[in-house]
Amino acid sequence: MTVSDEELVSRSQGGDVDSFNQLILRWERPIYALAYRVIGREEDARDVCQEAFLRAYRALPGFKGQAKFSSWLYRIALNLCRDWIRRQRRAPVVEIPEGVDPTELAAQTEPAESIEDLVARQELSGIVEEAMKVLPEEQRTAIILKEYHGLTFQEIADLQGVPLSTVKTRLYQGLSVLRRHLEKNGRMAPQSRNALKAFR
Repeated sequence: MTVSDEELVSRSQGGDVDSFNQLILRWERPIYALAYRVIGREEDARDVCQEAFLRAYRALPGFKGQAKFSSWLYRIALNLCRDWIRRQRRAPVVEIPEGVDPTELAAQTEPAESIEDLVARQELSGIVEEAMKVLPEEQRTAIILKEYHGLTFQEIADLQGVPLSTVKTRLYQGLSVLRRHLEKNGRMAPQSRNALKAFR
């Protein structure tokens, strides 16, 4: 039976280092993927990921469990990403290493697909990543958290420290820009259509 995050956190707070290592193994991939999508640089995303867990470990004694451990960890990682963007004094860029689709990094294992489907999906992913670069940070982050990481509107609102209505507005505006970009490229993705319907 899988041990819950709450139980691992409790054991970690009691000094069980192995339990915290299990939390790292469980959340390292999603946190790295989040950092990569927000700042777009592989090496810096790895640094942010490592720093996020280091800060979480140091702050663990003060973690009261008022939010889910994952939400708390996402907040730490997002704050580190914002710090990185401020230090660089520029908008993040997305560098996609050859043969690597960053949107796959946090995805669950998918059924086998044909080479044609894989190429088409990676091509579409590249178009979406290109469009994401032009979005303001708040819109881009909201889309990443909702569409890639599956957080609820309320969880995103809590993470970003804004009202629920603001999150919905940011998502709608950001997804609208993505939709226009995809339509311009003749590649309107069904998932984009479905995501936009939620706001109508």
